[in-house]
Amino acid sequence: METVDQVLIIEDAQQRRHDLSTILEFMGYRTKAVGAAYWEEAVSDMDKGGFCALFLGDFLQAESSLQGMIARIQRWSGGVPVVRIAEPLPENLQSSLRRQIIARIDWPCTKPQLLSCLHYGQVYREQWRQVHQTGFNHQVELFRGLVGKGEKIRKVRAAMSKVANSDVSVLITGESGTGKEVVARNLHEHSDRKTGPFVPVNCGAIPHDLLESELFGHEKGSFTGAITTRKGRFELAQGGTLFLDEIGDMPMHMQVKLLRVLQERTFERVGGSEQIEVNVRIIAATHKNLKDMIEVGEFREDLYYRLNVFPIEMPALRERPEDIPLILNELVGAMEKQGRGSIRLSSASILSLCRHDWPGNVREMANLLERLAVMYPYGVVGIQDLPPNFCHFDQHTGDDDGVADLFPDSIQPAGSGGVDELAVLPVGGLDLKEFLTRLEKSLIQQALSDCNNVVARAADKLQIRRTTLVEKMRKYSLHRYEEAAR
Repeated sequence: METVDQVLIIEDAQQRRHDLSTILEFMGYRTKAVGAAYWEEAVSDMDKGGFCALFLGDFLQAESSLQGMIARIQRWSGGVPVVRIAEPLPENLQSSLRRQIIARIDWPCTKPQLLSCLHYGQVYREQWRQVHQTGFNHQVELFRGLVGKGEKIRKVRAAMSKVANSDVSVLITGESGTGKEVVARNLHEHSDRKTGPFVPVNCGAIPHDLLESELFGHEKGSFTGAITTRKGRFELAQGGTLFLDEIGDMPMHMQVKLLRVLQERTFERVGGSEQIEVNVRIIAATHKNLKDMIEVGEFREDLYYRLNVFPIEMPALRERPEDIPLILNELVGAMEKQGRGSIRLSSASILSLCRHDWPGNVREMANLLERLAVMYPYGVVGIQDLPPNFCHFDQHTGDDDGVADLFPDSIQPAGSGGVDELAVLPVGGLDLKEFLTRLEKSLIQQALSDCNNVVARAADKLQIRRTTLVEKMRKYSLHRYEEAAR
């Protein structure tokens, strides 16, 4: 992410405007604080790309509404994230305008709130920039689940934008867990067939002797157990998209029948004679090397060329470490929206995850975050909390091997003094009071652990008085640490 450290404050309440500006400047940001009536004039000669966030408070003009104000801001710059101060958002606010409002803060606000908003603003700016730099005409949510700023994932999104609205067959290749089905679903959702069904079939999960019936259906009495006529996946996908996952696991005799369907655009149910016309788009995916399989006679070359009209190769996660902070952010946000808990990651733990090899790719990362959310609900996960096989960074020696230089802005908040500070991930509707309580308790536990339970040293590390730390330990029932330190 580019380094942008200027914040625009639009607020008619003079005292609040002054206080927020003072707080942000103390945190290391430059501010431009103006009243609502004059903000456009005040920023007319300024670079709109130089603002990392816009804080919107009260505006006293009777003719102004929030919807009108956001519309004016969006016309000025759609790439500047908006944070609403104190006031709730109206229910009837248009979704196209609501999208630019990334967060709401209470007043008085807290530093964790501000850090969270500013970090979320960086993510919004990066995604907005990616969309417009690649020439897409869609909204920032284009291709859900495919976040990242690296060259490899940008090429994937660019290829998808070209083929999404076409009916040609697409072959998606890549290791397991890289998101091949995510690509397939996005292609369907951004095509003219989006109102039709999306029907996935895992060719490797269905027994070979049942695959024909699964794809083409069967007539009543066509084999033992066929007590009724049943439609296959091709019929269920009519007018939509058929996703053939793990196409490399399809047996040879079924490859012949699939090729015939792709060529003639018709098929027959098992045990039937009626010709049924096919009106589906085919998207296939595999983690195998089909060219190698062709060489040894395990995959038909003619079927390969039928499927591989437009190839898309998904990069492995280890090939794009610069995207890992954004992917972590996306996965944690998804957990929060689905009510499955939340966590925060320290900068040291993020750096360690960036050095992991990720044999299971994004699926492995999602599983790790699920596990951490169960073990440390709404807590801050430090490097000492990661499973041993994910620990690739020694926060005590400071050996980051230069990884932090790949994405300094995405990991370290403004004013960061090093990898011990927190990289706050965006909040998706959590109880702030409960979160801050858990956060304080977690940081105290980490400080005590780092200092071998010596209270005085832990207090120095937290930059508070020893007596204050002892009181907080009593408050959170951390008596075992206090007793060990005496």
